[in-house]
Amino acid sequence: MARRTIQIDLNRVEGDLDFQLELEDNKVVDARCIGSLYRGFEQILMSRKPKDSLVITPRICGICGTAQLNAAVLALEHIGRIPVPPTAIRIRNLCLMAETVQSDLRQSFMFFTADFCHSKYVDRPFYEKARAAFLPFKGSVHRGALEHSRHIVEIIALFGGQWPHSSYMLPGGVTTPASSRHIIDSLSILNKLTRWFEQAIIGTDLDAWLAIQSADEFFTWLTAKDAHADSAIGLFTLMSRDIGLHNTGFGTPHMISYGAYDDPDDAGTFPPHRKHLFRAGFLNGDTGDIEPFEQAEITEHVRYSWFQPYQGGRHPFQGQTIPDYQPHSDRYTWCKAPRYQNKVVQTGPLADALIDGEPLIRSLYQAEGGNAWLRQFARLHRTARLLHKMRETLRELAAQPNAPHMISPDEKEIPDGEGFGLVTAARGALGHWVQITDGVISRYQVVTPTAWNASPKDSEGRHGHWESSLIGLTVDDPDDPVEIGHIIRSHDPCLVCTVHLLDTGKRITVWP
Repeated sequence: MARRTIQIDLNRVEGDLDFQLELEDNKVVDARCIGSLYRGFEQILMSRKPKDSLVITPRICGICGTAQLNAAVLALEHIGRIPVPPTAIRIRNLCLMAETVQSDLRQSFMFFTADFCHSKYVDRPFYEKARAAFLPFKGSVHRGALEHSRHIVEIIALFGGQWPHSSYMLPGGVTTPASSRHIIDSLSILNKLTRWFEQAIIGTDLDAWLAIQSADEFFTWLTAKDAHADSAIGLFTLMSRDIGLHNTGFGTPHMISYGAYDDPDDAGTFPPHRKHLFRAGFLNGDTGDIEPFEQAEITEHVRYSWFQPYQGGRHPFQGQTIPDYQPHSDRYTWCKAPRYQNKVVQTGPLADALIDGEPLIRSLYQAEGGNAWLRQFARLHRTARLLHKMRETLRELAAQPNAPHMISPDEKEIPDGEGFGLVTAARGALGHWVQITDGVISRYQVVTPTAWNASPKDSEGRHGHWESSLIGLTVDDPDDPVEIGHIIRSHDPCLVCTVHLLDTGKRITVWP
């Protein structure tokens, strides 16, 4: 058999990302996901005052800083048992939803669908329509996504003073009340985006889209009108299925969700009893059952990571992050290997929707499994759900104009102790685990969605989710493996990367 190694260099927000793939007769037989940049935020936070985390952690990411801030403040509130008023929870939720919408639009139409314009597909029936819609900086949908994703985060700036890198969430609430001016301005921004989304993305009104409950209903809807088939989600679906994305990129069947958006009606409760608008859980791929989520079941392995080794996996409260770069060993990444119940899991909008019981996504999953097309489709469907939920949240804020936005905690510092903050970021499950000793941070562990999905092999030699999703894939042209880009980009690994298509001249290194 002809065997070769290809290395693909992918840039991403949380660090540079490489893939080293072993091919036999153009079929992937082994994969290594290599996080090649170390940043050290967990070490930067050591020995600092607890509230410093509210300034530092939003700078972990230029796209999901609101999610990082939310996780950080939840961890401090958990330690201090600090209650938060319902209005503050609604403001936090609204801003987190706005950030997720901007991320999903940019990822879908500025990064993922751009690959449909690849010359590999020039003879495909939907190619010219794909170029007209998705070609970077020229396609109509690409330009619209750029414009509207820019404006939706203005909602965060209204309540948080700026975006990105806001620090308006504090233990006990938020810094700014929900004034009528902020609500009216936010609603205006939301209305403009919703109209564009209805016209360009789904080709119908939002309520009609959200009424689709099953796979049969969706495919009937898709062919019922030209406006449906010619919409961005229609074209994305037809093109994806024409090139077979519904038959690839499955990876692990196990999925995790921390739950999305704290329930304002459940204000005053703390983990593990906190309720969410979209529920938390673990989808056990062996049984198909959705089980209660228990954060104590999380461990991180470093057997194949460039960190000081330890045996087996450790819970984040016992975790350590001590760099130990050994480039000539069998270790190959700066990413740890998170596991849940000692299982390889995936996270993201597909996992969130399935665990929440969303009927359309569940029906499509039951029909075809967790493939690359459905993973990306779930992201677009989430945008529709969030636009609806944002409007509902603004109405709730308007109904209580004078409700408190902050319950000021005792002026003393956050007490010694340990706590965690779990949120759903755009990419999926994000967690911060914090320990305070003698008034300063003594341990800070962050487990990002990308860590779950891009993890290396663990102590038992099991591949991470991205790695396993590529093994078995047949690559038509190893010098230009666009199929790999489809699968990995369906997980949203790179939000602010300027590389939309694989560039064989600069981004691929091949050894015979």
